Amino acid sequence: MGISVWQLLILLAVVILIFGTKKLKNVGGDLGSAIKSFKSAVKTGDDEGSQQNKVEQATDNTAKSESVKKEDNV
Repeated sequence: MGISVWQLLILLAVVILIFGTKKLKNVGGDLGSAIKSFKSAVKTGDDEGSQQNKVEQATDNTAKSESVKKEDNV
């Protein structure tokens, strides 16, 4: 009991009549650039997060090695 193909075509025709093709192209372009910006921001966030994890792991490894050295000297 969903929407049939004919109903979708009629809905599309009504939307085109109301907004016009130029405005729909602008909306599509804006939506595409927004998605592109979002993906690049997510990728940048992932890169920063992985770099921060590497720094934290290096710090943990250094702290562990220093504690082992102190225990050996005691």
